[in-house]
Amino acid sequence: MGAVAAWLERLSPLQMALLLALLAELLFAVHVNQPTKLMFDEIYYVPAGRDIFNLVGPANEEHPLLAKWLIGLSTALFGDNSVGWRALSTVAGTATVLAIYAIALRLFADVRTAATAGLLAILNQMLFVQARIATLDVFAGAFLFAAIAVLAWGYGRSHPRRWLIGAGVCIGLAVGCKWSSLPFVAPLGLAVLWGWRRDWLRAGLTFGLAALLAYAVTFAPALFYATDPLKLDQLLAWQAHMYDLQTRPLAHHTYQSEPWQWPLITRPIWYLYEPVAGVKRGVLLVGNPAIMWGGLVALAACLWDGIKERNPGLLIVSGLYIFSQGIWTVIPKKIGFYYYYYFPGLFLTLLLAAAFHHNYRREERWIPAAFLVLSFGLFAYFYPIISAAPLPNDRAFEHWMWLSTWP
Repeated sequence: MGAVAAWLERLSPLQMALLLALLAELLFAVHVNQPTKLMFDEIYYVPAGRDIFNLVGPANEEHPLLAKWLIGLSTALFGDNSVGWRALSTVAGTATVLAIYAIALRLFADVRTAATAGLLAILNQMLFVQARIATLDVFAGAFLFAAIAVLAWGYGRSHPRRWLIGAGVCIGLAVGCKWSSLPFVAPLGLAVLWGWRRDWLRAGLTFGLAALLAYAVTFAPALFYATDPLKLDQLLAWQAHMYDLQTRPLAHHTYQSEPWQWPLITRPIWYLYEPVAGVKRGVLLVGNPAIMWGGLVALAACLWDGIKERNPGLLIVSGLYIFSQGIWTVIPKKIGFYYYYYFPGLFLTLLLAAAFHHNYRREERWIPAAFLVLSFGLFAYFYPIISAAPLPNDRAFEHWMWLSTWP
């Protein structure tokens, strides 16, 4: 173990990033073909992805096009089967890990801290599940975290235009995947105005126009539909149509939950629990308890120290979590689900890495290491029901049901 630790210490930031990418992609891709049937919201997005990529006509009109187009691209590249539907989701999951690593590296200038954030993202379980299903969130998250990373690395550069354009394009593409990314335009825009306040107007316009143009371009496939193609003068009306679809009242759902329940993991969601090819399999969207609950402690520590010491890194990661969770109190959704916690749950990995970096000296590094071991142990414990592994019988799920409110 000592030799391995010494080898890891010698890795450059780029080498560590490549190692994390390899680890994440292998973990996300192994047995991604299971289940071999559509699960959960794949029943909507895989057919919609086929239609949009093949320019058949409008499909799943509630959401923007880009993530569905990427699912269609994945299917076209890797086959119309369970591997093909999900292949690019694994890539988006890996990209999310790298973006989190890049954010931590920029904020804390320490490869160990950045690697800790990346590893915690991999073990987060919410990212693992979302990276192995053909739905929208993993693509939106990849572009959102990329936007934050690009903006963070562009701060303080003597020629920031390319960074502002890059961040704007990324957030525009994130919104083009799913509107859950849209609220983040505001804090990122404010960060641009503050970070480049000596030339705030030009910086704001550069970022804003790049984001707007990138978002508009995501609707390009609709211009070429064989049936009901979109006209340029209908683009604004189409936004109102999507808003109307997303804000309509919904019937009560078995797995609906409130925002206060998500940090406590009181209502996870079964994406699958049924026989597939004669074998019982399950996929439960449930966060890693060590990261989900430990991250709340890290939030309190980062907020306290950040305010007391006026530490920008601690305040940034705290603010990102608070904002990402708080927006669900104002978004006009009639009911909520645990997967809405996907973005806040990922910000917890940054909070934990930040708290470890700030509070533990070199000789105390066994504490973050022990937490990583605990997180890995829980990930391994839950692995059978987050990976669609074969289960012994219909009641096997009871082994993992920690709370009476779990499904």
